[in-house]
Amino acid sequence: MNKYDINSLNEEQKKALYATDGVVLVTAGAGSGKTRLLTHRICYLLTEKHVSPYNILAITFTNKATNEMKERVHEMCNLNVWISTFHSMCVRILRQEIDFLDGYDKNFTIISESDRDRIVKEICKELELEDDDISKIEHHIDNIKNGGLDIENYFAELMRYGNANMLKKYQTAVFKYEERLRANNSLDFDDLLNKTLFLFQNYPEVLNRYANRFQYVLVDEFQDTNLVQYKLIKMLVSVHHNLFVVGDEDQCIYSWRGANFHNIFNLKKDFDNVQVFKLERNYRSSKNILNLANNVISNNKERLEKKLWTEKDDGLPPVVYSAFDERDEALFIANEIEKLCDEGYSYSDFAVLMRLNALSRPIEEGLLAYNIPYRIYGGQKFFERAEIKILLAYISIFVNKKDDISLLKVINFPKRGIGDVAISNLKTEAEGSVLDYLLSEKFKFSKYYKKLENFVETYRKLSEKLFTLSLYDFAKNLIKDFHIDIEYAGKDEESINRMRNIDSFLSSVKEFEAENENATFSDYLAGVMLRSDQDEISDDGYVSVSTVHAVKGLEFRVVFVIGLEEGIFPLSRAMNMPSEMEEERRLMYVAITRAEEKIYLTHATKRYMYGKSNYETDSRFLKELGIVDKKAKVETNRKKDDFFVDEKDEEPFDSGLKVGDIVFHNRFGEGKVIDISDDGIVGKIDFSDSVKELMLNMAKLEKLEG
Repeated sequence: MNKYDINSLNEEQKKALYATDGVVLVTAGAGSGKTRLLTHRICYLLTEKHVSPYNILAITFTNKATNEMKERVHEMCNLNVWISTFHSMCVRILRQEIDFLDGYDKNFTIISESDRDRIVKEICKELELEDDDISKIEHHIDNIKNGGLDIENYFAELMRYGNANMLKKYQTAVFKYEERLRANNSLDFDDLLNKTLFLFQNYPEVLNRYANRFQYVLVDEFQDTNLVQYKLIKMLVSVHHNLFVVGDEDQCIYSWRGANFHNIFNLKKDFDNVQVFKLERNYRSSKNILNLANNVISNNKERLEKKLWTEKDDGLPPVVYSAFDERDEALFIANEIEKLCDEGYSYSDFAVLMRLNALSRPIEEGLLAYNIPYRIYGGQKFFERAEIKILLAYISIFVNKKDDISLLKVINFPKRGIGDVAISNLKTEAEGSVLDYLLSEKFKFSKYYKKLENFVETYRKLSEKLFTLSLYDFAKNLIKDFHIDIEYAGKDEESINRMRNIDSFLSSVKEFEAENENATFSDYLAGVMLRSDQDEISDDGYVSVSTVHAVKGLEFRVVFVIGLEEGIFPLSRAMNMPSEMEEERRLMYVAITRAEEKIYLTHATKRYMYGKSNYETDSRFLKELGIVDKKAKVETNRKKDDFFVDEKDEEPFDSGLKVGDIVFHNRFGEGKVIDISDDGIVGKIDFSDSVKELMLNMAKLEKLEG
């Protein structure tokens, strides 16, 4: 057991630990041990200050961080406190308090982004608005909810300067969206925060219940708080005034979803006698990596002055690779991973990080060519797959009978002859909740009764088992009784994969039930909706291929940062926007500081994206990192005159191999060269069990006589 030990902290961490009363701001650089500080502070309050676990609240930003902190606190002092993300905290409060709000009850469900898109699209159709208006309405919804604003006041302000007629239509659409959610006893992701704030602002008894309870509030990743979260924090500490926040404005990379690192500066304005501590010692990365991070972030103006340092040695020099194109870049990465694995690294030690998901396809092809296992993050997640969304919707209609959003997803799956016209007619007939109507005597006189009779009876019978069966057994019965297993019973690869996913879904239900005593499906559904990219990432023998956003807070022995070209990283939209360029720079800083031992920075001369091939310009970040003269500053694994082929007169790379040659590779065995690219760099080798594309200038191929 890892016992609580103050002496394991450095001097700056200790100073922050001992400042228990009042408002404390800790500016903590990447890898500076903030989780250790937070967990030790909680244990210090529990064991030295004798604060009850009931009176402490710790707020994090990811489920992964939440679980890590819970485990550490329990291991160190054998006590449990309320540690959760903002959204999970609000779900827990709303389950207890949402009855104060008209139209809602504790069985509310949380809709997905795709559900929100569909609802807004339906409303636009009803109001005879154009498809172009969908994104504009969603933009207004985001602004209102991220700012905790009143809908009428928000649009009244816009109408002073904009097209009043169009804005009135948008206002009507937003009101309709809110009404649609209320009718379905549903909340969107932002509602979790907004409805909690509304309760605190309008029902003093609700606020007092929590503000009186929490004598000490701790907040991690404070730079990522938005305006609503900041207001929630201020209200939660309004009685005891003991607030401890840890943040790093250099790692604020979520402004596009409302995060405002200025909250760090606002803290000193809104509270008296704020104590400030700096954590600059890094425990993660080598000196060479930290030098890169310090160099690039020092170009930002809106930040608190700090510089990461470490007692580790210089470490390996960074590697800059100038690729000819995206295939060259991908095969270089695959080859480097293979070489390092031969030296003792594991696949899970590697992360390939990109600014845009659009860069992932060539990387996948390169890793596949070398038979390297990988997982993509920041793209489609497990719970977003069609068959899994169907199962979640089925479960939701048992939890929340008002949830017509979910009902209409499953009413014709498997096929029951209920199309769009029938659904529209059922809505009209119901004059309210469609599910309530289907379960009523009145429905027996509908022309759709025969088509849905079996669905309704199956629903009734399963409803009786909702609280008698385990979650796992109920989910198994649901899949069987609604014939979902039969629908995916085909022998084709797609059907087999869908059934595998359904098996994985059942496993996730079983694991959730085992880990959460007295768990309900409401809890399970909320947990699914609040999952983040990081929750998908695990140390299980795969290379992580990910957007930078998805790996914030994680660390890897080796990191590849790819696509370092102007317009890609940084994005083109940031070129004339200083605030957006600073965010791009913070993303670069986050990407670099994920690396512990070795970092690769790659860029291509030519890249095929969005249907066309373009010649690229090196990212300005390469210069800001201190990498100006590649030959002098860093190890470069490629010389232009070795195999850089441009449009002029340079000779192709000569590997000494030709089509038909028999070669030996220490991992793949004996193979035959069946193709060589025009530039001589890439060879296609037919091994006994597969065909691989390898970089002939790097792959260790031995030519055999034959």
